[in-house]
Amino acid sequence: MNDMPEYDPETGEILSLQQSNLGEQSVTELSHALKRTLEDRFGHVRVRGEISGFRGAHSSGHAYFAIKDEGAKLDAVIWRGSFNKLKSKLQEGLEVIATGKITSYPGKSNYQIIVENIEPAGAGALMALLEERKKKLSAEGLFDQSRKRELPYLPRSIGIITSPTGAVIRDILHRLNDRFPRPVLVWPVRVQGETAAAEVAAAIIGFNSMENPPDVLIVARGGGSLEDLWPFNEEIVVRATANSKIPVISAIGHETDTTLIDFASDWRAPTPTAAAERAVPVRADLVAELASLNARQKRGLSRVFSEVKLRLQSAARALPKPDDILAIARQRLDSVGAKLPRALKANVQNHAVALARQSGRLNINPLQQSIVQSRRRLGEQNLRRERGLKQMLSRKNDQLQSETKLLAALGYKSILARGFAVLRDEKGVPLRGVTNIKPAAALQIEMADGKLQVTATPAKPQGSLF
Repeated sequence: MNDMPEYDPETGEILSLQQSNLGEQSVTELSHALKRTLEDRFGHVRVRGEISGFRGAHSSGHAYFAIKDEGAKLDAVIWRGSFNKLKSKLQEGLEVIATGKITSYPGKSNYQIIVENIEPAGAGALMALLEERKKKLSAEGLFDQSRKRELPYLPRSIGIITSPTGAVIRDILHRLNDRFPRPVLVWPVRVQGETAAAEVAAAIIGFNSMENPPDVLIVARGGGSLEDLWPFNEEIVVRATANSKIPVISAIGHETDTTLIDFASDWRAPTPTAAAERAVPVRADLVAELASLNARQKRGLSRVFSEVKLRLQSAARALPKPDDILAIARQRLDSVGAKLPRALKANVQNHAVALARQSGRLNINPLQQSIVQSRRRLGEQNLRRERGLKQMLSRKNDQLQSETKLLAALGYKSILARGFAVLRDEKGVPLRGVTNIKPAAALQIEMADGKLQVTATPAKPQGSLF
């Protein structure tokens, strides 16, 4: 006998039911029976679809969302332990492949998938997400060239953000020591996994918050797949890099790998080793350049001193001799002095003749009065002439003294008084350089307070600074 009820094919209503042949079940029993049937029938499955309704982890640490396609929707749950182990970060709208088991939730009479692992549905989905995020951040100006900071030529200290273990940190430290050793501060972080992006962003912000921050930062990681490098495509890392006050060098993956932090950093290195090479110059090159600059400075100073010496010698030769400067003044003074007595005598005689001519025309009394007046006027004139002569002689004397002082200031002895010396050969001829002086030659040095007889000896070569 058939124990199954009969249904109306149009309405779906039960037409007959032999209740005596059906066992009675509670709702809970039926729900659990359905749950076992689902789990036994499907077991583990791989489901492809688009994430929907994802809001991050619940306060319990579990994550609840749905996986859907164009025709259906499947509730999904990821327990806290599995969620923390996910390699890829979940995001609304991301196409994924979820692995887990089908079960039911009796409390809501629906079925769901308990996700054990979830991954993007191929690199194409991640690349589409990456391109969309790149456009968004670029539109905000985070990749603009005007935001780029100049890297220091020789940083006082370097901050490195990477995993504390592995080849990356060893390669960077080894290259820095080879080129130009600098103090290094390492901020250890995870460079892969769910917490990697938050740790890298916190390290960048932490270095910027230090009282004495390093002059440049290196964010580095070795090569890997797109999923492995995904933390460096997260917005939190890109924004921390773009907002860093300290210049940032990104060195993520191999030369062909490109992440969004590369666009926001101030300089992108193809490898971690190249990042170390960009951070510091080569010390040996700097030493060589310094030696070259020092030699150029010495040659320049020597040339300047030679030119000044030649100009001084030319100016000294152009100066007139002291005797030539004073000769005309002395001759003019001697000439005036020689003519003065004769001129005074001739003047007195001329006045005497004029007085005699006038005296014949006057009677005795007026004549005597005229003689007295003439003599008084003559005396006054003689006094004025004498005062004028003394003033002229005083001016000439002052002029002579002034020209004498000028001669003394321009003469070579005044130069000797300031600490210089004149070098002459054994015949007393001044020497202008050391080129023609033979070893053991007898020389004469004249200084302000006397002369010395010396013998020429070759000079020892000067030592190099390096």
